[in-house]
Amino acid sequence: MDPLSIETLSALFAVGLVAGFVDAIAGGGGLLTLPALLWAGLSPAQALATNKLQSSFGSLSAAVKFTRGGEVKPRDMAVMIACTFAGSAAGAVIVQMIDPGFLRNVIPVLLIGIAVWLLVSPKAGEIDAQQRIGERGFALLAGTGIGFYDGFLGPGTGTFFAIAFVSLLGFNLRKATAHTKVLNFTSNIAALLFFLAGGQIAWMAGLLMGLGQMIGAQIGAHMVIRNGAAIVRPMLVVASIAITAKLIWTDAQGVIGAGMAMVAGWLG
Repeated sequence: MDPLSIETLSALFAVGLVAGFVDAIAGGGGLLTLPALLWAGLSPAQALATNKLQSSFGSLSAAVKFTRGGEVKPRDMAVMIACTFAGSAAGAVIVQMIDPGFLRNVIPVLLIGIAVWLLVSPKAGEIDAQQRIGERGFALLAGTGIGFYDGFLGPGTGTFFAIAFVSLLGFNLRKATAHTKVLNFTSNIAALLFFLAGGQIAWMAGLLMGLGQMIGAQIGAHMVIRNGAAIVRPMLVVASIAITAKLIWTDAQGVIGAGMAMVAGWLG
């Protein structure tokens, strides 16, 4: 591809900053960054690979902020980290072998369910609640499963992790968000390693967006530490609905395009 202009790189930096802020709070920043990379002229493969690079900076920045703030201790999450890494690596390998389209029918339903649950359960995530599963079981179930999903498809990974921590381990939303960023960084790095081998990364765009991600993630993580559920809950609802709308709209465009092609074929 041709070198990107200063204007385009500046726009990508700005998108990375906003996405880092959103991701640190509720996830869903990929809804901004992936379309932006495609808009910049990257091929789908380059956009996916570069997106993993830049998002790794944001998730690392937020994880460091939460760790230094005493919200999470990565050393205590060793099993979760290992399972998430393995799951994401497996997803990144398998997605190259089969069509991920079947998951797109399930994800919108899950995300809408998350949004509804948060809306009808006003106290959910405000304080620590009852733990429903052991941490090792959580690592195998949520760590491996959601990690696999991130390597395989991706949209909403942070949202899924946050809700898993709340509903399965009984964490409050602030604590869940802090732990989510550690696992989100893990899954990003695992998938990134496989993209590195493919040589598809646009380094200048990825590093500039990564810088924006780091700044935005620091701001977002600070707001989570300061405001807790008061800011995480509405952002999770918005992220769930936005990701669902994006997935449905993308699928609808595909159906519309296929229909138009069929009609054009009939008309000769």
